[in-house]
Amino acid sequence: MLRSPHALLLDFGGVLADAPPQPPAPPELVRRLAHLVDGTVSDRRIAADLAEGARRYSAWRDDAGRAADPVELSHSRVWGEFVTRSWPAPAREAVDREATPLAYAWTWRADWAVRPGIPDVLREATGAGIPLAVVSNTLCGAAHRDFLAVAGLAESFAAQLYSDEAGPRKPNPRLALSAAEAVGVPIGRCWFVGDTLGRDVEGARRAGAGAAVLMRSPRTDREPPRPGVVPDARVEDGHGLLALLRQARGPAA
Repeated sequence: MLRSPHALLLDFGGVLADAPPQPPAPPELVRRLAHLVDGTVSDRRIAADLAEGARRYSAWRDDAGRAADPVELSHSRVWGEFVTRSWPAPAREAVDREATPLAYAWTWRADWAVRPGIPDVLREATGAGIPLAVVSNTLCGAAHRDFLAVAGLAESFAAQLYSDEAGPRKPNPRLALSAAEAVGVPIGRCWFVGDTLGRDVEGARRAGAGAAVLMRSPRTDREPPRPGVVPDARVEDGHGLLALLRQARGPAA
């Protein structure tokens, strides 16, 4: 049985929210970029470069996940290195000036949905005085913050740490350690809940978390095997996490 946590550190995508795959070149983002560059790059090329940029940024994230202490790229670098590198200088400069709001638009998903059972977990933890923190790799944490606010969940969290704001990317242990510090709980008394072995469970282990809990998502099933990386517990969704939390807290909870 797991030791009862004094804090929960929760990933965003795959734990707090489900996000069906986004089209590689969302039409509304193509239109926004086309307007921004004022015809200097065709819509077709914008769509193609967005799709290729998404693929290359995804490959970079996978490579970074195998590094010792990965650090997130700035919004400006993501656009400049993965999307607009071959565009005319005025177009590159126009995108660079709007790099952060464009990163927000590329990150936001209209079909994000709170995962089943998560509101119950947040209520249970809050009622028990267990502080909560979001710990997430993302291109733009502001989009995640806004979703949690719209979903009525933001007030549950004592802290929200996102890689584009904090710097480190999971499995860099500094992201989890910073979250534990932000909620005032030693990392060894925190549960870390994520949906990947390589980024979440390995990052939790390297940070010294009290427990690493793997919540299954479509990304979990797509992840390559990670020999030797084993979570302390596996759950299917928020309902499973709630049962695990109640079991750890015992009959007096």
